Parts: sequence; C-alpha cells; structure tokens
Amino acid sequence: MARTVARVIVDALSELGVRQVFGVVGDALNPLTDALRTTDGVEWVGCRHEEAAAFAASAQSQLSGTLGVCMGTVGPGSVHLLNGLYDAAKSHAPVLAIAGQVPLAELGSDYFQEVDNDALFSDVAVFRATVTSPDQLPQLLELAVRNAFGRKGVAVLTVPGDLGERELSTDRPARFSLNSPVTRPEKSAVREAAELLDRAERVTLLVGWGARHAREDVLALADRLAAPMVLTLKAKECFEGDANPFQVGQTGLIGNPAAASALEEADTLLLLGTDFPYRDWYPEGKTVVQVDTEATHIGRRVPVEAGLVGDTGATVRDLLTHLAAPVAGTDGARDRSHLEKARKRFQEWRTGQARLADPSHDKGLIGRLRSTFDNRSDDIRPEALAAVVDRLAADDAVFTSDTGMATVWLSRFVEMRGERRLIGSYNLGSMANAMPQALGAQCLDRERQVVAFCGDGGLSMLLGDLMTLKTHRLPVKLVVFDNRRLGMVKLEQEQAGLPEFGTVLDNPDFAAVAEAMGIPGIRVTEPAELEKAVRRAFGTPGPVLLDVLTNPDEVAVPAKPTVEQGWGFAVAKVKEIVRSHGDDGTA
Repeated sequence: MARTVARVIVDALSELGVRQVFGVVGDALNPLTDALRTTDGVEWVGCRHEEAAAFAASAQSQLSGTLGVCMGTVGPGSVHLLNGLYDAAKSHAPVLAIAGQVPLAELGSDYFQEVDNDALFSDVAVFRATVTSPDQLPQLLELAVRNAFGRKGVAVLTVPGDLGERELSTDRPARFSLNSPVTRPEKSAVREAAELLDRAERVTLLVGWGARHAREDVLALADRLAAPMVLTLKAKECFEGDANPFQVGQTGLIGNPAAASALEEADTLLLLGTDFPYRDWYPEGKTVVQVDTEATHIGRRVPVEAGLVGDTGATVRDLLTHLAAPVAGTDGARDRSHLEKARKRFQEWRTGQARLADPSHDKGLIGRLRSTFDNRSDDIRPEALAAVVDRLAADDAVFTSDTGMATVWLSRFVEMRGERRLIGSYNLGSMANAMPQALGAQCLDRERQVVAFCGDGGLSMLLGDLMTLKTHRLPVKLVVFDNRRLGMVKLEQEQAGLPEFGTVLDNPDFAAVAEAMGIPGIRVTEPAELEKAVRRAFGTPGPVLLDVLTNPDEVAVPAKPTVEQGWGFAVAKVKEIVRSHGDDGTA
C-alpha cells in the first residue's frame, strides 16, 4: 500500500533518529501530527509558541549533532518560527522546519492566512521548497535534509494543507548519505604559516567552537608555541577548566583583563575555528594566522598573513609536523614568559572575582563601601548567584543562558568542567532563548540536569512555554536573574553617558507565577538564603523556577574599559541621581 506524504516525512524522521518534533498543531499540520501520533519513538512536543519550538529544535541539533525538527502551521504559525530559525542558522545547526500552507489550488489567491513561505524563509534557509505533488517525495525531503547537514543550516519544506493525506503513486524509502568530509589546506600554505609562527616571539591563540573536536591537538600546539589561549564563549565547553593550563578566559565585553592583555602583548595571533565578530577587540598591528573550514571566513574580521582552509584538527596536526622541533636538552625552543604572565594575570583576576561572588561580600569594609554606591537595597549580587549555581550544579549539567547580563555572569562564574554543555543565542543574540533551548535539551535526556540562566526580560517574553515544561514533566531548573531591568541595555546607555530609560521592568513574583502554573517556585530576596535555595531547587524533582532578586546596578566591567566609557558612566549616574530627585525626567 502506498504511503501518504505525511507518512513518508514522519517515517524518514524516525529513520534519521529524530526523537522529538516541536511545534503547535493545526490546519495543514494535522496529517503530519496524526502520523507522529501513530509512530513509536518520535514524540510530538506541543509548545505554546512556535518560536520556542524552533529554539528547542536548534538546541537539540547543537547538542546532539543530529537533525532538529520543528513545525509551524499555515501563515502566522510559520511566521512565528522565524526568530528561532535565525538562531539555528547563525549557530550553523542543521534544522528542518515543516511549514504548513493553504490548499494547493488556493496558492496565489490571497487566501485566508496565505503567506509566501518561499519568500518568507528566503534569507534564513539554505534550502526551501513547496511540495506541489506527492510524487516529489521523498526526493524533496532528501534534498532538504542533505542541505541542512551539508551546508549546516536551516531547510524549510512547505506542505499545502490538502497534500499531507495524499498517497504517492510511486513509493520508495528515503535515502540520505550524510558523510562529512575532512578537508586539509595545501602543504605550501601550512609551511608558510609554520614559518610565521616559528619567527614569532609571543603567540596568542584565539580558539573557537570550530576547534571543539581537536582539543588534544590544540593543547599540543599551545604547548609547542608556549601560547596563552583566549577562548570564545562557545569554546568554554571544550577548553575550559584546570585540565587546560593555557586558557585565560574570554575577550570582548564579557571578557577579562588577562585575555585582553594576552592579545595585545602578542606579536602573532593564531585563530583556530573562530569567526569572532567583534572587530574592536582585535589588537592592531599583529601578524595573524587563521584556520577555518570556511574559505569565506578567512580575513573577514581582521587582515591575515596566512589563511588555512581546512578541518581544525587535521590542520593543527599538519602545523605541528612543520613547526621547528624543540631544542634538544632544553625545556623547549620558546621563552614561556608570555604564557606565564598571562596565566598569572588570569589567576589574579579570578581571585578578585571570587571575592565578589562571596554572598557575605557586602558585609566587609570594602563591600559596605561599595554597596553604598551600587547596592543600596542590599539585593543579591548576580556574581554570588552564578557562583553558587556553578558550585552545586552537576559536572555533566547542560547550561543555557539568555542574551545579556545572564550570559555575562555565566561566562565569568560558571566553569564548563567535566561533561558540561553550553547553549545560548551567542551568534544571533536573541532574547528569550534560554528557557526554550533548555526545553529542547531536557527532551534529549530527562535524567540529565539542565539549568537555564534566564533574564527576567527574556523569561517573560516567552513565559507561556513554562506550561510546556510542566505538561511534559521536564525537570529543567530555571534560574531567574531578577534585576527588574533590561540590564545589558541599561549598561549600554550608561556607558554612552545616557541615563537609563525604558529598561525598568514591572515584574510579577515569578515564583508565584510558576506556582500558579503547577511548577514549584522559590523566591530569594536575602543573600544569606541563597545557597539553601539553590540546593532546594536542584533537589526538587521536576521543573523548578528559582526567582532571585539581584542587584540592578551591578556593573560588568569590560576587559579593557576606556576612559570614554568611564566618563560616560559617571555622567549617566549624575543624570540618574538628579532625575530621581524629582525633576521632569529630561535630564
């Protein structure tokens, strides 16, 4: 018996190892969700918003390396997928989106809810197609999946409402050939890069997510070059911890002075598997060698003397064979003072940060003095919250973080030790990603601890999908940094010399909201209660929302603050103080 369009699609998803499909039911999706209902091993996860569904699918793809799948029905349902799909695209995550469409005969007639999906998804998708005949399957589906994997992005397959139940006249199993090639740069390019590195006196590595499968090779290279290793945020997962004696943390707005100095004081930079986008944070006048799998990424952010296009692991192994061998009878051919200086600075910075993270910090002399300026209400410091979570969370926990200050605190105080994983909207920079990404992560393994670092603004944006956690009994631990602010925007305004405006959030008691939804809620207002509350949250079965009132005036000092930023911040604070004393708010 010939299969229907819906059955062909769902059977193929099952064969690909897809375990969950995320979306909102209705209209054109009904044949597909009915096929899912009758398929063992593939679970339909009904969300409250399609954006959350797309974020969840993207998180699954990034964590598992398999295909993430989401669905949106006709018109608005598909439109709602867009932001989460953009996050997948910017994260190079293979995701398949099934989009509903009006009946085939109504296409182009401005029918109720009709949207041109091929145009809608033209910017976000590496592949998009509308099924206009059952006999286009399974070929169109094969093309969609191969493009998603081969081009590391989003594929969109649109299914009109009257096609899902129609049978194929000629049926066959779907076939996917999904092998990934390992590429290497030309030997002459490797020799040229090795010569540049041999001549360098002080090399610093900037290592990104693209080097994640080459950890041991990268560590060997850092040792050979006596090079400190600056990490991108996504590289924390692979290269952080005491087992890496070369890493000095992150650069950029979330970074630290040791990493900034390691970059500035080098004469040669070696970029491995990163397309770090913030040009202002690259030092000037350096010799730059870059390794990337994408030729279009070479030199995109900073001019390079040698660009090597290839797999990071294979390329680093080739580099190691071409670098000058260590001098016999010595500890190595290179002076290690650049590395040792960077590591010493990093350890000193971490010691200072640990003092800030102590919940009793504000009770000491320095803490009391500081708090008179930036924490008059004695709110909990976000550093303390992040540090307690880091200490008590499992060594194989999956962390997600909302864009903004929640990511700053995670970056500085949560160490990706053991088998920990990290997901966030670190390329698109969307709000509201942490909770739905945690939803997708928890569906992969309901026994593994999943911790979402939620901003209050981000959580409230997609608040409805707390019910998805509850309905599917997903034991995600939501840690809410409740500073009643859009904190990163506030910081941006103040650094520019502007008083904060439009950033104040009139929040509910999020713990009480969670309780009303059937999820245990814990609200913390006192620093002394913090550790006990985190222990309780982690020890409670099922989903838990931990609502922690944190200091809205906490300042995340950049890795290399400028005089202009400091002056702008001072001016902004004066304006805020003047305004708070009763003027008309125009200061």
